[in-house]
Amino acid sequence: MKKLVLGSLVLVGSLFANSDVLASVNGEKVTKSEINEVLKAQKITYDQLPAEYKQKILDDVITQALLIQTAEKSGIENSKEFKKELAKVKKQLALRVFVKQKLNSISITEKEAKVFYDKNKDLMFKQPAQVKARHILVKSKEEAERIIAELRKTPKSKLEEKFIELAKTKSVGPSGKMGGELGWFTKDKMIPAFSEVAFKLNKGDITLKPVHTRFGWHIIYIEDKKSGGYVPFEKAKAMIIQQLKVKKLKEYVDSIKEKANIKYYN
Repeated sequence: MKKLVLGSLVLVGSLFANSDVLASVNGEKVTKSEINEVLKAQKITYDQLPAEYKQKILDDVITQALLIQTAEKSGIENSKEFKKELAKVKKQLALRVFVKQKLNSISITEKEAKVFYDKNKDLMFKQPAQVKARHILVKSKEEAERIIAELRKTPKSKLEEKFIELAKTKSVGPSGKMGGELGWFTKDKMIPAFSEVAFKLNKGDITLKPVHTRFGWHIIYIEDKKSGGYVPFEKAKAMIIQQLKVKKLKEYVDSIKEKANIKYYN
């Protein structure tokens, strides 16, 4: 009985061990892990692909594996061209691994990071106030007033939905088809007349009077607001540490450059 149970466990383990194997090319396994490496840059995994793309990427990897096998059997690795290209690749790989290791070896204390943060607080970590808004742009003040009157009759809970509907049907601006969406912006990103009104409104408010600019007459709806301030140190710390590591790496590079025997030939 024990032998039967053990045998079953071995079989199950074997099945799980091979679940990553998707194909084989002349006995060489093609695994899901290999394909995931190929897809890494696209931030997607093999399991997330639609069925038709799974087969295509698998066939591409199989073709590549087959070509590699054929190339290796041809003796290409003994050719002068291969050795020349390999030398280039080795140099670039050595550089990449060395820089990575050097960066990882550089230690930045929290105190150093905090000093950098305090010194550059206003320059790098100050965030201006922002609003997220929609607008309806029309050609006349009278039409804008009619739209405002219609919006004022709309219950607060339905106001955004109604605004989007009217923007799509009434707005002559390019954002009209997107419900008048302008996204997040700071005060300096819009025409002063528009910004002055938008930044005085509260979340969920609309302009009660049309706003005039050189483009026409605007009705503004505020979806959300962010008050200005500073990025907290804890949120900025990781970026600061990386930046200080790069700075120290540059100092290291400058130091070895100073000691090197470099000649320029013009």
